[in-house]
Amino acid sequence: MKVLSKSSEYGLRALLYMVGKRGGEQEYVSIREMSEQLDISFHFLTKILQSLTQSNILASYRGPSGGVAFNIPPEKIMLSDVVRVLEGEDFFDTCLLGLPGCGEKKPCPMHQFWKEIKAALKHEFETTTLAQMGQITLDSRLRLMP
Repeated sequence: MKVLSKSSEYGLRALLYMVGKRGGEQEYVSIREMSEQLDISFHFLTKILQSLTQSNILASYRGPSGGVAFNIPPEKIMLSDVVRVLEGEDFFDTCLLGLPGCGEKKPCPMHQFWKEIKAALKHEFETTTLAQMGQITLDSRLRLMP
């Protein structure tokens, strides 16, 4: 089942990659390097990282040793912060079938089912930091590539 868009999938993978590469708080990671290591289109990844830079999650630096770095420590970035930037503020409030106005008064056929799953998903994303997920990724040697 696919819940997140490619933008969110790639954005989270890139940020987790950066957590693993992080030496100091402001260590810049090359977008080209991430693109190659994670097998993500350079131009698409650049657009995703620009969105995260515009929201102040990342800082960018141009030049030969440039790239992106965390503007906020990963310990303070919730997974939900990233998803809301890349999916939209209402991501955790939308209908599974994409029907406008879906809710308790006018539910879709999937409303009750999705409401419970969505609440659990929202809770996990709002209580897990990027640093925590990055540490799990490193400790368990989880993969970030397809």
